[in-house]
Amino acid sequence: MPDAPAGTSNTATLRFLAAPTDAGFSGTVDAGTVLEWIDKAAYACAVGWSKSYCVTAYVGNIHFADPVRVGDLVEVEAVIVYTGRSSMHIQTTVTSGDPKGSGGTMRSRCLVIFVAVGADGKSIPVPAWQPVTDWEKEQEQLAVARLDIRADIEKAMAGQEYTDAGTAQRTVLRFLAAPTDVNWGGKVHGGIVMKWMDEAAYVCASRWCGRHVVAVFSGGIRFYRPLLIGDVVEVEARLIYTGNKGMHVSVHVRSGDPRTGEMNLTTHALTVMVARDETGTSVPIPRWEPVSDEDKRLYRHAREIIDIRSRIPGNQLPTHLRQ
Repeated sequence: MPDAPAGTSNTATLRFLAAPTDAGFSGTVDAGTVLEWIDKAAYACAVGWSKSYCVTAYVGNIHFADPVRVGDLVEVEAVIVYTGRSSMHIQTTVTSGDPKGSGGTMRSRCLVIFVAVGADGKSIPVPAWQPVTDWEKEQEQLAVARLDIRADIEKAMAGQEYTDAGTAQRTVLRFLAAPTDVNWGGKVHGGIVMKWMDEAAYVCASRWCGRHVVAVFSGGIRFYRPLLIGDVVEVEARLIYTGNKGMHVSVHVRSGDPRTGEMNLTTHALTVMVARDETGTSVPIPRWEPVSDEDKRLYRHAREIIDIRSRIPGNQLPTHLRQ
């Protein structure tokens, strides 16, 4: 049968079993792997709608409500809820459960924005999405309401400077982007980049508290430019704020040609990690107190981001992670 025309398929669903190789140190599936699944499902949805190659532009606030366990039947659903000129705002939901059971439980949900691009790498128009059902209309309204809030978050994050004057816990991972990281467009796909960011945040937070940690929230994931196979990659994670249990870690990804040594900002995000004991219960962590002027500025920046996010309906972090 011929392919459906552009603008006729606004959903995509991936179903599979969570494999033993998906597990992290906690024994459950890492947040980075879940983000990789989300990116793949949203990509399939975006390409199905636009009938063109698409790139990840932004991943909104994602709460990791409950862990995905090895052996779970996983379902990642992606649905377009709003379109701009060349952008597609895609609501993604991850559910999982025992394949022998009656159904899955929602594990996480977030908004992903993809942009359609042509052969020259420039953005191209996509068919407009028109909501029909009450749910679709509600989701479109929420997507529109987040536009200004997202712009404020991006502005706040992009306006910060990170130098060696900071005294907080800091981790830098460096490596080459491998051919196995390639996506369908010949570049490193966004899901792989988000997995690297989760790994760097894990190392940074676990070194601070001396325990295994897991991500409970990630947001403001902004993709500035493509990352190429063979690039030198630098993933820097820095602690900028602690609550009673939450460690707020700012992560920057830089990449560049190894022959020149020039590095450019590729992606950035803010992740909240928590420490857990042997039973899987989150536990208090050492409080970080800013020392240098840069520490204090980044501490205020973290508070600003928390305040901006509190304007998103139903998206506020639990108090014990913020205070």
